[in-house]
Amino acid sequence: MRIRAPRRAALCVSLAALAISSAASAQEIAQNSAVPDSGFAVDDIIVTAQRRAESLQKTALAVAAVSADDLNKAGVTDVTGLTKLVPSLIVQPATGTSVGFYLRGVGSLVGNAFTENPVAFNFNQVYIARPAALLGTFYDLERVEVLKGPQGTLYGRNATGGAINVIPKRPEFDHFGGSINIEYGNYNAIRAQAAVNLPLGTNAAFRLAAQVADRDGYLSDGYDDENGQALRGSLRFEQGAVAATLVADYFHQGGKGTGSVLVPSPFAPNAPDVNDRIGNSDPRSTSALQSAILANPFLPPPVKIVSPTLNGVALAKDDGFVDSEFWGISANVDFDLDFATLTVIPAYRDSRPDYLNYNGGYYGRVTESAKQKSLEVRLSSNGDGPLKYVIGGYYFDEDQNTFNHFVQGQVLSTKFTVDLSNKSKALFGQATYEVLPNFRLLAGVRYSHERKVADIALTQTGIFAGQPVDPFNNTVTPVNVAGAKNFEKVTWKGGIEWDAGSDNLLYANVATGFKSGGFFVATLDNSFAPENITAYMIGSKNMLLNNRLKLNVEGFYWDYKDQQINYIGPTRNLDAMGNPIVGSGLVTTNAGKSRIYGAEVEMSFRFTQSDTFMANVQYLNGKYTDFSFTALGASAPRTACATSVDPTFPRPPGQTAFVVDCSGKSQINTPKWSANLGYEHVFPLGDTMDLTFGARTKIESSRFLAIDYLPEEKQDSYMTSDLYLTLRGTRSKWSITGFVNNVENETVYAGTSLRPVYPAVFNILRPPRTYGVRAGFEF
Repeated sequence: MRIRAPRRAALCVSLAALAISSAASAQEIAQNSAVPDSGFAVDDIIVTAQRRAESLQKTALAVAAVSADDLNKAGVTDVTGLTKLVPSLIVQPATGTSVGFYLRGVGSLVGNAFTENPVAFNFNQVYIARPAALLGTFYDLERVEVLKGPQGTLYGRNATGGAINVIPKRPEFDHFGGSINIEYGNYNAIRAQAAVNLPLGTNAAFRLAAQVADRDGYLSDGYDDENGQALRGSLRFEQGAVAATLVADYFHQGGKGTGSVLVPSPFAPNAPDVNDRIGNSDPRSTSALQSAILANPFLPPPVKIVSPTLNGVALAKDDGFVDSEFWGISANVDFDLDFATLTVIPAYRDSRPDYLNYNGGYYGRVTESAKQKSLEVRLSSNGDGPLKYVIGGYYFDEDQNTFNHFVQGQVLSTKFTVDLSNKSKALFGQATYEVLPNFRLLAGVRYSHERKVADIALTQTGIFAGQPVDPFNNTVTPVNVAGAKNFEKVTWKGGIEWDAGSDNLLYANVATGFKSGGFFVATLDNSFAPENITAYMIGSKNMLLNNRLKLNVEGFYWDYKDQQINYIGPTRNLDAMGNPIVGSGLVTTNAGKSRIYGAEVEMSFRFTQSDTFMANVQYLNGKYTDFSFTALGASAPRTACATSVDPTFPRPPGQTAFVVDCSGKSQINTPKWSANLGYEHVFPLGDTMDLTFGARTKIESSRFLAIDYLPEEKQDSYMTSDLYLTLRGTRSKWSITGFVNNVENETVYAGTSLRPVYPAVFNILRPPRTYGVRAGFEF
């Protein structure tokens, strides 16, 4: 089902007005009548978003907290599923095991080993650098926190747009027990989770949790499947003033991996309907692409030599696979010093992605080894005095070795190995001081220093590179290039907090964020600059009607400079003889300036003991005010942006360099309106059971997914809904749930790729309608 943008916008405006109207009515009722204590309230969550435990409603920060129960009801089993629970967050699956994040328009497309997310992902308070190492954590959790806006004071690297905190369950000292959850659904989906908590005396405990998942692919060629095994062990103990938790985890991902579909366009007029989910290696798709290439009168003859044996333009095949492993170990050690708590968090992670993928419509082979060490030390004040503070230091050290091979046929083949060293150091502090009763000032500062060293061995061959050799069996000597860069920045935050009532918080702040520059794969002009953001936010958090109504409102304005944008573009290289040549690859450039502003309303209303209504509505307006980049081709590139010839850029014979100017365009992945609605009703069935009916709907207006702004890269406005029915034992802690996700069977784009050489578009899709049953038991 598709909803036209004007109708959707009107619907969202109405919802926002309804929320505000409901709040006003609630306040009037609370003030003008004696509302009796109902005995039931909207649930509150304790979060650690500001590096100390506090109520979500008392946290003067734009943060969404999703409980483990909410994750389970929504069927969210990996990080990509968060998109349907947090309106401001878009999680994009990419090649192999990688994912990218966009939070209120701040984000990055994930393409190769150099890519780093500007939204920091933290598991058990440890920052994880590699975008391929984020899967396999979504089981046996306490909650997930999504912090919106730059976190340049308290958090580690690359929190320009925000942070995602995944908090696993801790072992419990006084309880032996555990849980078992089994799920079966269509596409032969099988998922099993189990956890056991084992007390070890009075002050120690061990917890072991595991998950296995297996599912057929959503696409006709078997791609978009799931195959994973995960294991986590946690040991916790307390002795005197010392409390520590040690966590070790392992995850293996197999299967064929993420797939894509060829989208109908002037360059693929006979492509299958995307709603049929015909994978790009399916003969129905490859034949449509091949016939389109042969029929195109503007393509030079070398490109038209098309066959699956990689002459001319290569076609996708069904031999893709994923065989990736990730593991890590970390400790959280707290020392109670009476006046403050000293926290020490050492961690080590090892990520080894290994996959073959055709998502962009061409061959992509990646093997990688990334070893990450980090140490964070914090001192946090104790007590309820007027001054509350957190000060600390952070150290991060990553060594990465990777091999990448991308083949577009005999027209172009790019093969490179990378040795990348990345070291980051920081000192930080943040404090609030109550200058008047219930009125506080906030100030924070962070100094960051990063050093990146890259050693690249690059081979680029093919007709367009001036070396027409077999892309898989060539003896061309690679060109080596090394580089080193240092980046440093002081980021800060300032704000005010006012407790207008016992359950009413008003806050306003301004914060800055920074993401260091780095390298991309080329031998000349292969670096990019840091990006910076300044964010202004004002908000109010309220609990009304004896805590039956939660109403939070926030407005924001972000000034974004030098945003790092990834795209397939021209690169300047040297051949083995030292002669300059022009090739093609994943280029990172800086997008000048952009501005983002909007507002968000969050409401949860438990209007009876059995009925709860939830609504989260966001308005978002993002625009690039200064953004241009270079493209290369025999003719002007496929884009809706303005183009002009660039005579200064070196180019091979038969091709022209173009300046593509997208200034004034909306930022990618910024839907103007988005809304999450939910309703839940509990039917008591005697004293031992209850039946819960729940419905959830996500509504989103249109957005572009890539900087070409092509019609095929645009996700139209849409609505998807989930339904669930849970029978639960109120005493024996068992449950059986039947569920249907994406009831409308809506086809939603999750990612997009404009194929180089022949500009057809391939899109990754979000899941179709899925349904099944899950059973759980706690003991």
